[in-house]
Amino acid sequence: MSITTPVDAVMEFRRRDAGDKLTGRTRYTIDRGAPGMLHAAVLRAEVASGRLVKLDTSKAAALPGVRAIATAADAPGRVGIGIADHALFAQDRVRYVGEPLAAVAADTLEQAQAALEAIEVEIAPLPAVLTMQDALAPNAPLIHPEWQDYEVLLEGGARAGNVAWEATAVRGDVDAAFARPDVRIVESTFRVGRQNHMAFEPRAAVARYEEGRFHIETSTQVPWTVRNATAGFLGVPASQVRVTVPPVGGAFGLKFDIAIEPFAALLAKLSGRSVRLVNSREEEMLTCLFRENAEIRIRSAVTPEGEIAGREAVVLMDCGAYGGEQIFLTTMTAHTLGGNYRVGASRLVSRAIYTNTAPNGAFRACNGVYNTFALERHTDEIAAALGMDPLEFRRRNVLGDGDLGATGQKFEAEVLRPMLERMEALRAAAPPRRPDDGRLYGRATTVGTWFVFTGPSAATVNMNADASATLVTSGVEIGSGSMMQGLPQIVAATLGIRPEDVVVRQADTDAAGYDVGVGGGRQTVSLGAASLQAAQEVRGKLLAVAARMLDASPGDLVMQDGRIEIAGPNGAGFSIAEVAARAQALNGPVAGTGASARKGVPSLPGCAVGHFIDALDIPVFAVHDCEVAVDPETGHVEVLAYRVVQDVGRALNRSAIGGQIQGGVVQGLGYALHEEVSIDADGRIRQNGFETYRVPLASDVVPVEVELYEGAPSLGPFGIKGAGEVPILNVGASVACAVANATGARVQELPLTPPRVLALLLGRQPELAFPHILPAWDDNLLRPHGAQP
Repeated sequence: MSITTPVDAVMEFRRRDAGDKLTGRTRYTIDRGAPGMLHAAVLRAEVASGRLVKLDTSKAAALPGVRAIATAADAPGRVGIGIADHALFAQDRVRYVGEPLAAVAADTLEQAQAALEAIEVEIAPLPAVLTMQDALAPNAPLIHPEWQDYEVLLEGGARAGNVAWEATAVRGDVDAAFARPDVRIVESTFRVGRQNHMAFEPRAAVARYEEGRFHIETSTQVPWTVRNATAGFLGVPASQVRVTVPPVGGAFGLKFDIAIEPFAALLAKLSGRSVRLVNSREEEMLTCLFRENAEIRIRSAVTPEGEIAGREAVVLMDCGAYGGEQIFLTTMTAHTLGGNYRVGASRLVSRAIYTNTAPNGAFRACNGVYNTFALERHTDEIAAALGMDPLEFRRRNVLGDGDLGATGQKFEAEVLRPMLERMEALRAAAPPRRPDDGRLYGRATTVGTWFVFTGPSAATVNMNADASATLVTSGVEIGSGSMMQGLPQIVAATLGIRPEDVVVRQADTDAAGYDVGVGGGRQTVSLGAASLQAAQEVRGKLLAVAARMLDASPGDLVMQDGRIEIAGPNGAGFSIAEVAARAQALNGPVAGTGASARKGVPSLPGCAVGHFIDALDIPVFAVHDCEVAVDPETGHVEVLAYRVVQDVGRALNRSAIGGQIQGGVVQGLGYALHEEVSIDADGRIRQNGFETYRVPLASDVVPVEVELYEGAPSLGPFGIKGAGEVPILNVGASVACAVANATGARVQELPLTPPRVLALLLGRQPELAFPHILPAWDDNLLRPHGAQP
């Protein structure tokens, strides 16, 4: 039987939804509405910490137009990652400004908002813990005094007090490495703030309660998480919740968790009507699941020749009032801060810390972005301490074939080193221009390690009698290109039809099998593997029928360009439509199913404790190069040129990947230079909209020179890797290293706003000090690595 080759799936297929999106015809969740639909609003806490003394909804319930009010009594469950610590409404205790207290559905949004005003609330203030330093102080107030009573969903992580989760990775004898007489110890500290996703479409949901079940339309990346978490909050079987997902107007990780869907669902059941709930921009800012703020201390023992004999690090991640995604992300420190380089022995601890602030969450490349910033700045400080060129230091030490990662994973093939060589060729081809204009010029090349978040996915391909195919998955169209380009290309190449003839259904948990969700660069990889398997089953069925029609063996047939023919010049054959129609008449509708799951690359025994994954199924690497000019009078940083060499495995659609890289770099420039979130003394996020939160504008965009590196090993279908997640990974690191190179200053913090850069230039930026990170690594642990709870 003829087979599909990877080359068949490689094409420059354009998005079919581009016209609709450009002309405003695409209907997102926020655009959904229907006659008789109710409008919902959520009452949120105005204090960061307090005891809920009174919540009286009786006056609000009596107001005109009010149809339903929900409170904590209506949603008894708790959900979470690793531990179930998060209730839908504040129950007896408020833990952050913006925490939901009640939700109202009314005939109009104005009536719902008026009802919120009529709800009588009394909260007795409690001491608030707004920083990780305060949270880790001796005798700090506990944000979750009942933390020991929470259900543990994954065993292994250490927890106590305000430490929501602690994960460790230890490989080799680090003490011996640091005690070697030939090493020099280099220590660095770093701090980063929060970053807002600023998706144009805010979080929105429309819910109905019909036939004894909930139906939620929502703007989410994770339909199955919404299904299961809504059921968990409301205390009903997950089978009673159906989730469908229209096109999503921006996400970047913001929608990789449950959000407002359970409120809408609950109100729909209580009112018996459809309910629409949309966050205002201010609510989006106030309750954004930000990329978390973090504090990092890292130390390395290096020889004069540049060998990294040992390394240790402590990473503190602010998870806000509830654990959420940060508990999972404690795992990723081992593979990002512990990535990139060959290290003799290492020990890393990553701690998710509760504070009385809005919960944080997932964001494109998550904590990899700031861990890469810390690691690459630390690497430059090592090179400076040794008097070695930083590029030469990287060339000597980047991970290669057979090298071990932080959890003992053995990496395959030389990837980073040839990528560095590609970047050096790009650099050589475009020498920097440095006019004598009084500005300070700098340049840096950095490396980064990320991964494809594999996991369960399912797909069904239905072959229609007109030779079109319908692909049914739980994938979500979020603009990345997977649903509009990658998946149709894979199915079309397998079935010998045009990608235009592959229809990809919107996610519907009643129609498609379980899927982890869209994020972590997994959609084209995991859903692609399932789709390929499903399409291959259909292909086999069609070839079998065609073989009977042609009195030939299936192995003698080719399937391409809309036809199935006997191989060879002028071979007899039929159109695929004719074969599909015959197959349907003979055996019924033609369909195939596929599934994929995480392979589960193991770590060395005992290396990883409290981790959600032991090692990386599909590592992804990136090399970035950045040139900057710094104005010494204002501290303004201008990015002059930016180059990316990205590991893609195999590029199915080079234009689509190029778009992801351009967008990811620009988003990273915002993180590196502009985007700053601050929290006032009362625990409230100060930035409440586009007016106060500085995202990159058109004038900030620089054209990115892109080179795709193909051929690195990958478990993905046709050898592909996810391409949308990783482009942001190195940007903060590259800009920071370039600014340090330009100014000679020690860059320890992002974003590099003009005031911060000016303070560096004037010597007014104090060295970072973290008294809450103890000098001895072991003293930072709740329990010794590997010890039983």
